[in-house]
Amino acid sequence: MKPLLQAVPEPVVELPYYVPAGNECSLFELAWSKRLPLLLKGPTGCGKTRFVAHMASKLGLPLHTVSCHDDLTAADLTGRYLLKGGDTVWADGPLTRAVREGGICYLDEIVEARKDVTVVLHPLTDDRRILPLDRTGEELQAPDSFMLVVSYNPGYQTLLKSLKPSTRQRFVAIEFAFLPFDHEIAVVASESGLSAERVRPLLLLARRLRALKGQDLEEGVSTRLLVYCASLIAAGVPAEEAVLATMIEPLTDDLDVKQALTEVACATLA
Repeated sequence: MKPLLQAVPEPVVELPYYVPAGNECSLFELAWSKRLPLLLKGPTGCGKTRFVAHMASKLGLPLHTVSCHDDLTAADLTGRYLLKGGDTVWADGPLTRAVREGGICYLDEIVEARKDVTVVLHPLTDDRRILPLDRTGEELQAPDSFMLVVSYNPGYQTLLKSLKPSTRQRFVAIEFAFLPFDHEIAVVASESGLSAERVRPLLLLARRLRALKGQDLEEGVSTRLLVYCASLIAAGVPAEEAVLATMIEPLTDDLDVKQALTEVACATLA
């Protein structure tokens, strides 16, 4: 008698660690299922990129992430012809690959990109859901599983760098902020390996420094910097040195401001 075939268990896929602050996970899934583009707004280092990675993994979708910058052009997203072995071949850009595969294209800090980039996105953010490729003569129809996600930091917006209202109104939007106190402690402790008890004073300091945003500082301490600080401390770096390297030096070059922040740090961690 032949032995019965045993089912091979599927490997467990560990999702990127993320602690929800509200209903953003369910709203993301609904936007994806309804084929709606999504806009994430929030300060630097508050978890927007991690959130997208978490949701892409949860939905089982390929993720193409693009960090936008001043020199990013529409061709960087859609693709271009390249010379390979004496031949001219077309190479898809990340946006085109996401459309072909039916994955997620995430454009981080979209306001940093050149204006022609948003023009390329428009046909993908309405009921057409198409990506015209003028250079190849193709017009790609986005499959149901494709999703466009963009993000930006409203605090960085200026008259020269801002997302036009006509573009913003093409997206479902979620506003992000730093997590509630206990939630942020849990995230930093999990990511760094430092105990929650030792993370607590670091977060108290971060909150004091965040209160200075718009006064002596352009930006407050991000959750990302908190994780860096806690990671150094967990590795044996003295707390004062770790705070200076991760929560003071990255925020300002002004000597007087650094001195003031150091005094705040010493008083908080004493």
